[in-house]
Amino acid sequence: RSAVGILLLILALLLAYAGFGRRSRAQLFSTVCLTVSSLWFSLGLVFILTQQNELSFLSPGLAAFSLGLFLIGFVAFLAKKVILTIISISISLACAHQIAGLSVPGFGRTSVAAFYLLVVLAGVYFGVDRLLSFITGGKGKFPGAGLKDASVVVKSERGLSGSDVTVVGLVLNLVSAAVLSGPVVGLELHPALICWSWTAALFQSGVCVLLFRAMDPLAALFFAFMALLRFAEGFLILSGEPLSVSPVLCSAAASVLFFILALFSCSKSLFHGFYSLFFTVYCITIAARSSKAAQGVQVAIIIVTAGMILMESFNMTPCFKIHKKQGYFKSLLNRVKCVTLKANDKHQNAPHLGFSKYADAEVLGHACSVLAAFALLDGHISSAYLLLLPVVVGVGLLQLLCGSVAFSRGKTFESTVFFLYAVLWLFWGLVRYSDLYRDVRGFNVAVGIVSLLLFNSLVTVAALFLSVAWFAYTLSFQFIILSFLLDALGFLPFGYDIAASVVFGLVSLYCFLAQMFSSTLESPQIPLGKPIAKLSGVGGGADVCPHVPARKATSVERIADIMKNGGVCGMPTDTVYVLVAACSRPDAVVKAYKVKKQAEDRPMSMWISSIKQLEPVRHLLSPLLVDFMEAAWPSSISMVIPRGPWMDVFGLGDAAKHIGTPQSIAIRNPDCAVATHLMNLVGPIAVTSANPTGEADTTHHNQVYAKLGNKVDGVLCDGPSPENIASTVVDCTKIESGQIGFFRVGLIPKSKVLQIFEDVQKRHKRGQTNPAFDYDVHLPETGQFCRESGDSSAESGRGSDCSCPYASGQGSEDCAPYASGQGSEYCAPYASGQGSEYCAPYASGQGSEYCAPYASGQGSEDCAPYASGQGSEDFHMDF
Repeated sequence: RSAVGILLLILALLLAYAGFGRRSRAQLFSTVCLTVSSLWFSLGLVFILTQQNELSFLSPGLAAFSLGLFLIGFVAFLAKKVILTIISISISLACAHQIAGLSVPGFGRTSVAAFYLLVVLAGVYFGVDRLLSFITGGKGKFPGAGLKDASVVVKSERGLSGSDVTVVGLVLNLVSAAVLSGPVVGLELHPALICWSWTAALFQSGVCVLLFRAMDPLAALFFAFMALLRFAEGFLILSGEPLSVSPVLCSAAASVLFFILALFSCSKSLFHGFYSLFFTVYCITIAARSSKAAQGVQVAIIIVTAGMILMESFNMTPCFKIHKKQGYFKSLLNRVKCVTLKANDKHQNAPHLGFSKYADAEVLGHACSVLAAFALLDGHISSAYLLLLPVVVGVGLLQLLCGSVAFSRGKTFESTVFFLYAVLWLFWGLVRYSDLYRDVRGFNVAVGIVSLLLFNSLVTVAALFLSVAWFAYTLSFQFIILSFLLDALGFLPFGYDIAASVVFGLVSLYCFLAQMFSSTLESPQIPLGKPIAKLSGVGGGADVCPHVPARKATSVERIADIMKNGGVCGMPTDTVYVLVAACSRPDAVVKAYKVKKQAEDRPMSMWISSIKQLEPVRHLLSPLLVDFMEAAWPSSISMVIPRGPWMDVFGLGDAAKHIGTPQSIAIRNPDCAVATHLMNLVGPIAVTSANPTGEADTTHHNQVYAKLGNKVDGVLCDGPSPENIASTVVDCTKIESGQIGFFRVGLIPKSKVLQIFEDVQKRHKRGQTNPAFDYDVHLPETGQFCRESGDSSAESGRGSDCSCPYASGQGSEDCAPYASGQGSEYCAPYASGQGSEYCAPYASGQGSEYCAPYASGQGSEDCAPYASGQGSEDFHMDF
């Protein structure tokens, strides 16, 4: 049995991994995998911890999973998912027959084996289909074995829907309710039932995390409460204590939290609000210490949970939607003038600093503090310390989760608070409520508590600069730590610890309500208060530069506007974060260079979005170099090329001296969609690393502002860097001699760069032209295509043999010489003189300030061959 149990645990973990990996493509499959995984995990624990089969500790869990899988299988049948239907229904019937075999020895054993054999055959059929599909490239498939259906993939406005994991969490609610309602049908609460309860706690914790990731904080909060409740119920079953000794105040506080959650869940669905009310009543029965009433509520929860499973399962399919009755609640609130429901905006859970995969979990952290405070109160009026242990330890574990989520959202202070309090609840709970405290209390414990007291003092001072509510929250916790210290030294005044617990609990409840109101309602709001103290300078009352998510086009456009106005911004790349400025704004380039003013050996580089941005100067670059650029980019390869007058085209002016050295400049086209889009909007950019001289590279958006402060005007946030290695820097200053060198070997290995260069050399020697600036031109009148290199003369409107330059000016956006002057932004010779800012020979002399051959002789001071003969001596073109 132990070997089978271990094997079931391994298979359960593998199945959970498979279910999680398919969430975005086949949610019903994910639901089946995660549900069966929780079943096998529970059975594995039962087999390891017990050596016999008994009806009292196997039948409740098996009955609940049998009902849950049957409901899921029914929905899969209606959705025409044959494999999922066979697996779900077969395991459901196998569990039912296994229960019958426990009550009547020898009954149904053959049926159990037959149903599991059917699961094996379905699994083999599906596996062979997957293998055949892989071998044939998706052409060979068995009928009925497909899982993915584009219409079945349900995604919310804010990302991946959490319906699949919600169903799993509901099935585990069914399991726990079946376990605790066992005495109604004459089953005892056997200690082995802890396997079902703690498996439910473990998997519902995972459901909570996944729902935070699905940006559904209300559902995540509900299942966090469920996980904590299952953990406590398991301890109650393990201890063998009756319900009459359960913690009263903690249960009452839980009922209040469930009631508040039920009210706010109505904004999501009336069904969810109604469902949460059942757990409010259940917590009240525990607080009243009424075993009969609690068991009756659990029976009602079984019935309601079955309906919720059907509703959530149906809503994962496109054909069977069950309306969640949101309109009634909204219409009711609309009649109340002082209440305005917050719109279900996709930006509602936008993080504090730009990018996060999780919704805000701060409300859960405050709810945990409420439960912990009332658990402390229960410790003073009850002698059953062991029953308080799961509450305090569970609160500590959940606050670790809250701290992690807060840190990912850029809330450094909040994450510090939650981590600190989580550590205290974990260690204090384990010591105080496991009968170890009486043996270790004294001076040594007091020293440890003093360190926590001092650390929380720093946190309390920092809270002065955040809000009144956070200051009250941290200050009231200071009283809790002080009560621990006085108790350890034996000088605790009578009633002080009770008063401290009450104050901390009420302040935590206020913060919980304030967060619930702010996340659900536009008005009214429960204020958290303004900062009590302010500091001048960076971060102290000054406006923090915008931190916007890089994955949104509107965010990139916002940063582009900042850069066009002379701002310097932080940006993610295919390697680490960098500080960028538009080349067209020399003042911004100078500002960015000052960050590196102490490191003249680390000059700035120039980046482009594509090689097309070099078209105005392509005739000044080596053909072999251009071929090498075309073959190597976009990538993490920086090329050091000779400096020349071609740099004047990009509008750097005097700031050009800050990019590169007097002899050379590093240029790069990064393999990063965000950077490319930004450069398409602002043009070429000057780049330096986003850290002060001498410090490590910046690998997260949180570090950009933390390191550079007011030197940065905006940050594009994309979480941690994909790579912590810088780019490979290639020396191309002597490329005409057929040689390249390396200043630094980074992300791209040296061998790969040399291979690319060797291929380019071979192509170049065979006389193949560089395709970097060739464009396919479509002629609407004739339906023909032509390739135009941009070398044709266009003053008169005539062009190549394939009539690319239209006399009417109509054609491809990449077609260069139009007679009317309308065309590509990179189009050069317009007869009318209208076109790109980099456009060269205008007949009328109107165009870019860097445009060279104007017929009228007016243009840039750097432009060479004017019709009037005036121009730069370094420009070698004849008009």
